[in-house]
Amino acid sequence: MRNRPRVVLFDFGRVISAPKPPSLFESYEKELKLPAGSLNRIMFDDPVWEDTLLGRRSLDDYWRIIGPRLGLHDPQAVEAFRARYDGDERPNAPVIDMIRNLYGQVSLAVLSNAPRGLSSWLKRWGVLAMLDAVFCSAEEGVRKPSKEAYELVLDRLKVRPQEVLFVDDAQENVDAATALGLVSHLYQDPIGLRLFLKSHGLSVSPSGARRV
Repeated sequence: MRNRPRVVLFDFGRVISAPKPPSLFESYEKELKLPAGSLNRIMFDDPVWEDTLLGRRSLDDYWRIIGPRLGLHDPQAVEAFRARYDGDERPNAPVIDMIRNLYGQVSLAVLSNAPRGLSSWLKRWGVLAMLDAVFCSAEEGVRKPSKEAYELVLDRLKVRPQEVLFVDDAQENVDAATALGLVSHLYQDPIGLRLFLKSHGLSVSPSGARRV
């Protein structure tokens, strides 16, 4: 029989936050007159983004540098696109509902490769109050899939790897966590996550929750 987990550790992007549909990126690229499929490469396949994820640059600094690479040379145009991009972020309602249902059964935490300000997003979406800890790469100076990122969580929460259920949408992050002994799930959809949590003895139905 499986041991009951003590912690469920969630990724943020494309897990707690809903994945943005491809049509949305197509609309960004059309508006910015960029080649199809180039936006994510420009924004995220760049050392400036890596520096931002590790806290070496602020998010304001990131947008100041990336804006012109998107063809936005007016600071007001950069701010307008930034506001639109951020405004299009949506909570992943089925996952947040599962977090509410898990609250009170186990400890809950987030481990995310994210710029500073992650806790503000979690607070805005009503999640922060249910979490025992938030591990943001820009605040910790270490990111997944580095072994140190997972060890930081284990040390701070005082748990063993096998006592943690880890949920992430990136295969390399799941593989790294599994190699350290965390019980990991590659997030693809809410149904698969629900089955994973239930298979480890957790109630994810509304009746099993302690609501906040």
